[in-house]
Amino acid sequence: MYKEIAKLIMYGNMKEDTILVKLGEIFRAFDEKTEDKAQLIRDIYTQLKRLLEVATDYGFDHNLWHNYLTYLLITNENPFSLTCEKVGANEGSVNIFAKNDFRVFRNLFFFDFKPIEEALGIQCFSILSDYQAIGKKELMYNKNVSEKVQALSEKLEQTKDENEFFDAVTDFYKAYGVGMFGLNKAFRLIDKGQGEPDFYPINNLDKVMLDDLVGYEIQKKKLTDNTEAFVQGRKANNVLLFGDSGTGKSTSIKAIVNQYYDQGLRMIEIYKHQFKDLSGVIARIKNRNYRFIIYMDDLSFEEFEIEYKFLKSVIEGGVETKPENILIYATSNRRHLIKENWNDRNDMEHTQDMHRSDTMEEKLSLVNRFGVTISYTKPTPKEFMDIVITLARKQGITMPDEELKKEANKWELSHGGISGRTAQQFVNYLAGMTE
Repeated sequence: MYKEIAKLIMYGNMKEDTILVKLGEIFRAFDEKTEDKAQLIRDIYTQLKRLLEVATDYGFDHNLWHNYLTYLLITNENPFSLTCEKVGANEGSVNIFAKNDFRVFRNLFFFDFKPIEEALGIQCFSILSDYQAIGKKELMYNKNVSEKVQALSEKLEQTKDENEFFDAVTDFYKAYGVGMFGLNKAFRLIDKGQGEPDFYPINNLDKVMLDDLVGYEIQKKKLTDNTEAFVQGRKANNVLLFGDSGTGKSTSIKAIVNQYYDQGLRMIEIYKHQFKDLSGVIARIKNRNYRFIIYMDDLSFEEFEIEYKFLKSVIEGGVETKPENILIYATSNRRHLIKENWNDRNDMEHTQDMHRSDTMEEKLSLVNRFGVTISYTKPTPKEFMDIVITLARKQGITMPDEELKKEANKWELSHGGISGRTAQQFVNYLAGMTE
């Protein structure tokens, strides 16, 4: 195994603690007899446990060894895979190196583990080749990644040589991309304490679709039109969704990501305290073959907070032009995002600020950086009841309409008033009582 791994060129950039690299070291120790059997078995089982953890996270099944090697192929970002992501496979000398690596991976696919299993008296690799995973709920693993990995793994199993292997992998790169951006819909930033935040995939993104949001047809149309222009490479605007809480602002953006994911749309959620990292985030994603929405939920600033000034320059007006594959979508309960006071509006009142109208303009100018602003208001009582009935029927609740309305009225009086969120919470309550 280690002899095959040593032949990798484009895909030889794996970290030293990668399972495949560690297994290669174990096999080298086995061939060179530098470790006793007990230690070799212990080392193998350590890597086996790690492989099973990966399989559990992504819901791998059947041939875990093939699934794992496929996962390595579609997550390895190198000059070849990144180029294929953008333009697909093209003629070029780099293909020679790539096919060399695919020959190696194909050999690893069909690697014979029997000699080491017989010598050490173990069967773990044989079990991995025909693994029966325990069924689990979707929230417990990344189903989106699982389906893609297993589908490609099955294709690679059927390849006859490195040329067919090459076609299968490059077709995947062109269709879905490579690395975490190719496999996941949404991400948040995490600080690893190394000075630069990293992207963390959101595995359990709500599967809501726009049709699930009852009402708000005008709002959904404006959001869809802008997003569709964006993913199709046409001009589009940053979007601010503002209005009453619980009206579906965040839900709309999640639904948009789900709707346009297969067209290359991805979402990165960022919080106010992370605005200092925005420039670094943009630098890392601006050359990828995806369309990114940088999502800011519940965006607002108190009078004393100055992060909005940095956000303004990032959105528009900085020295570097904002990449065409990035837009900012934000939600807020405030129309103007930044808390104002009456001093901002009273030019005649004596304050420490000699140019009070300039101060107000400074605060309002952030909103103006959003080319599309969409208002979400609380539903009317009738609209609220329509939402309740629609959600209830989707949930399979058969309570008569009149009784449903009566109970919904009681609920909203003690649960935050009329809103889409209140309606959903009420229906969830009913569903829980009837199950």
